[in-house]
Amino acid sequence: MRRLGELKSTVETWDRITRSSDDLTVLLEMSEEEPELLEELETELNAIRDQLDALELQSALDGPHDGSNAILVIHSGEGGIDAQDWASMLARMYLRWGDRRGFKTDLLDSTDGEEAGVKNATIEVKGANAYGMLKGEGGSHRLVRISPFDSAHRRHTAFALVEVIPEIENDTEIDLKPDDVRVDTYRSSGAGGQHVNKTDSAVRLTHLPTGIVVTCQNERSQTQNRETAYKILRSRLLELKLKAEAEERSELKGNLTAAGFGSRIRSYVIHPYTQVTDHRTEASVGDAQAVLDGGLDPFIDAYLHFLITPEEVAS
Repeated sequence: MRRLGELKSTVETWDRITRSSDDLTVLLEMSEEEPELLEELETELNAIRDQLDALELQSALDGPHDGSNAILVIHSGEGGIDAQDWASMLARMYLRWGDRRGFKTDLLDSTDGEEAGVKNATIEVKGANAYGMLKGEGGSHRLVRISPFDSAHRRHTAFALVEVIPEIENDTEIDLKPDDVRVDTYRSSGAGGQHVNKTDSAVRLTHLPTGIVVTCQNERSQTQNRETAYKILRSRLLELKLKAEAEERSELKGNLTAAGFGSRIRSYVIHPYTQVTDHRTEASVGDAQAVLDGGLDPFIDAYLHFLITPEEVAS
């Protein structure tokens, strides 16, 4: 039913563009005798261009999992307390972006830092093409600013790693055997009320063959946390499978660079000037605070355009 709704929406969009283009033809003919209609003609033409640009971006969302929900895992990297604070800033940025776009977002799990921020955070983003739109966010994000944790007010650089994983809706893609998973329960940390603090509601899953560890503690119910943790684990295993396939294709093509998450994709500079720059597409926004408040669309759109015509962006 969801796929039917998406297809119906696409057809309706094309029908709307067709009708608008027919109206433009009529306006063009009328403007020969009524020049004042040229302004209306230009407005309508720009509207059609915007709709066509949006449809062009849709063509970059043709991967097998692009229509799926997304799971983002954010890890603090080099930079100590600043990196942990940076990881929490990124989590807030993605939550705000999801709210702006009408996605349903949930903070599934987080581990607090020693003094500030978080060591890691797991966010679920639900909605049509959530993974397709966010898949370009995977990689290392760099922050340059005057550290609020440095009494000497010096400039610090901090890093955080973002992983973007498609959420699996069925179990057929990944064969997850119960004997391969160790389940541990423990008490949830942080705020959560008396119930959370007095019961072992948090769940930790360890996939023994790969060593992947998944935790979930956002729900009061251990059963709910267990279900969510298994969902994340299946997605992590899918990510591992897709990464192996990408590396194999890369080797077959003669490209020895692994398709991993380790490369720096974006820099956020708050001092001595404010600028956010994507190092793959060269997209840049001067208002860093607006980006951190969820204004990610210029970078997401630029990356999707890059997927369609990478040679044009590179030139």
